[in-house]
Amino acid sequence: MEILEHDISGPQAWTGNDLADDAGLIALDQPCRDELLELAALLAANPLPVLSLQPDDFGLENCRTLMAEVRRQLDQGLGFAIIDRLPLEHFDDETAAALYWILASMVARPVAQSWDGKMLYDVRDTGKQPGNGVRPDITNAGQNLHTDNSYNLCPPDYVALFCRQTAMQGGVSQLVSFSAAHNRLRAECPELLARLYQDFTFDRQREHAPDDTKVVHHPLFAWNGERLVGRLSKRMVIQGYELEGKVMDETAAAALAALEAAMTAPGMGKVFHFQPGQIQFVNNKTCGHARTAFTDWPEPHRRRHLIRLWLRHQGRAFYNG
Repeated sequence: MEILEHDISGPQAWTGNDLADDAGLIALDQPCRDELLELAALLAANPLPVLSLQPDDFGLENCRTLMAEVRRQLDQGLGFAIIDRLPLEHFDDETAAALYWILASMVARPVAQSWDGKMLYDVRDTGKQPGNGVRPDITNAGQNLHTDNSYNLCPPDYVALFCRQTAMQGGVSQLVSFSAAHNRLRAECPELLARLYQDFTFDRQREHAPDDTKVVHHPLFAWNGERLVGRLSKRMVIQGYELEGKVMDETAAAALAALEAAMTAPGMGKVFHFQPGQIQFVNNKTCGHARTAFTDWPEPHRRRHLIRLWLRHQGRAFYNG
């Protein structure tokens, strides 16, 4: 286990105080819009299931250039990017989802988001409460800063969220740099930072075969020789220890609390107010993300609705890679 012994510099070590309001925003320019409008007409005349669509089957030169910049931002820049935005007034729901799928597929391959193989994942309130087997993303509860699928075997490299509808109140997106949080912890409590490089127990959320183990163990921080990698879900850690019937050791609990405090300290994170048609991409290993609790509209067609994709380079498209 290698523990990073120096501060992290570079664009990935940002704090919210460092960033302009439009940081990470990438405009969907007119040439890209024109390509997508042409593609929408082609898809209308030649229907195919969304999951069968591959970007290599289409030209889309301007869109490829734009998505290459998104990928650069994710890997070499801030670790997040927001495309502003798909003109939803020109597309029906299925066509908009298809265009989103094709654009995201230019970043990396979409993979399953549940053990039963779901690829396009609707993020909306189902009226349930978070708990074992109930992901917070299908509730209206607030979330701790986290990485997606931290609690299982093969997390995605990137997370994409396509906004269809916003909530009546709340549901504000939040982002944080793990590198900046690491720098803060190294300055304030290096002994607790070291504990984050050791294993914690995670609840696997019943996303596994019936006879498989219900928990997984891994550290929250790791240094892969090139960059700091985070893998975090405070809620799943707490539930993991409960599910295993063990008490978290005092140092682990203090380290988890210190990380949460560092990430949520004033000026550390970036707040982002989604607008319909925008697409957010996040590097799932260098940034944590969350959203605040929300109150939805009473009308069903106006209720908050995001469509999520998980994108991954390695392994197969299976949930467990």
